[in-house]
Amino acid sequence: MTTILLARHGETDWNRDGRFQGHADPALNELGRRQARELGLRLRGEQIDAIWSSDLGRAKQTAFYVASQVNCVVRLSGELREMDVGSWSGFTREEIAARWPEEYERWRETGRGWPDGEDFDAMQARVVEAILGVAAAHPDEQVLVVTHGGPMRGIHAHAVGMTLPEHRQLRGVVGNCEVVRIAVEDGVIAALEV
Repeated sequence: MTTILLARHGETDWNRDGRFQGHADPALNELGRRQARELGLRLRGEQIDAIWSSDLGRAKQTAFYVASQVNCVVRLSGELREMDVGSWSGFTREEIAARWPEEYERWRETGRGWPDGEDFDAMQARVVEAILGVAAAHPDEQVLVVTHGGPMRGIHAHAVGMTLPEHRQLRGVVGNCEVVRIAVEDGVIAALEV
């Protein structure tokens, strides 16, 4: 069994301002850098055999802060990126609701709103496949995967057999530098916490 610690990157100015990021690449802000350092300190007492990270800068920065505390090399994967939110990137919820009211309501109800980019099912399939690959490369090890809120929600929803709207009600927002533990055994992803 492989244990995977999923961690969301530290805060960016866009997180602070409530802007959709998607594949945009704002850097960690001062609070985000502090969160990443604190995450590294929290994980220093754990056995971390490998670190994987999204290739977007905010996740990479977080992973490198942690790596300096747990003495691991960071491996990067574009498959661990945040969901591509297309034309909504850079906008706040209020701005989106004003520009695309019907799409915004659909997104609130179903998780599908932007007309371009990537939908939740495609992102979920992409990150689940990436996690299975990480687990296959690290049998019987404990691995840190630094990613984003959307992928964490997608992996956890898959692990507990929920749809996106059901999962939103269960978990709410994934906090910056929050850690969620999952296990992968024989190609099956299971949540170690709800």
